[in-house]
Amino acid sequence: MFLPSFQLDGKTAVVTGAGRGIGRALAIGLAEAGADVSLLARTEEDLKDTAAAIDDLGRRALILPTDVTNREQVHRAIAEVKSEWNQIDILVNNAGMNIRSKALDVTDEEWQTIMNTNLKSAFMMSQEAGKVMKDQKEGGKIINITSVGGHVALRTGVVYAATKAALIQMTKVLAMEWGQYGINVNAIGPWYFKTPLTEKLLSDEEYVNDILAVTPLKRIGELPELVGPAVFLSSDAGNYVTGQTLFVDGGMTIHGF
Repeated sequence: MFLPSFQLDGKTAVVTGAGRGIGRALAIGLAEAGADVSLLARTEEDLKDTAAAIDDLGRRALILPTDVTNREQVHRAIAEVKSEWNQIDILVNNAGMNIRSKALDVTDEEWQTIMNTNLKSAFMMSQEAGKVMKDQKEGGKIINITSVGGHVALRTGVVYAATKAALIQMTKVLAMEWGQYGINVNAIGPWYFKTPLTEKLLSDEEYVNDILAVTPLKRIGELPELVGPAVFLSSDAGNYVTGQTLFVDGGMTIHGF
């Protein structure tokens, strides 16, 4: 018997939405496991903060201000990573957003904005990185950050839910197509975690009580609890896992009445 390595020494990763919240935590977590990390987001100052934390760990950080909904910018960013490090071992598609409109109030602009940010960007990043991974001896690992909202129905956010459900299915199809190239494609589906984006919602005691009522572990997630699954799926320990969505949700998706 042997224990497969969870270490990422010598690996290079690309993380979108890496300036804040989940993306920042995952980028730093991959660096802690040994990876060098390319950081993508629109706001350069946020990326500098994440890069500083990675530098403190003795790993390399590449700052690439990028609008991941723009094909030209995505292509340029992946080309720059390839030029700088000559490989892309891990891609984490984390960039995402939500507009909490009720279904009858959703505008065409809201629909397109959420679709582009949550779904189109993940496909374009996967496609561009996938071309690099296909030609590498050891392939690569792609992780899509989806949501419990792509698996079960929530009260609002129909467009967000549609993008996250599509991301789960895209994960399966890419895994099917790209397995022959040694590319593993998986997803992580969080429930509520403490981030700058959820801070206002989680300050509402009634809202939090509603969340906890359908969460068997009876608490909100902490960001480090997403790092472990990401490192697992990025490492040799996850080599035989592909096409799967791992819900990191305190049991929310198994809740029944």
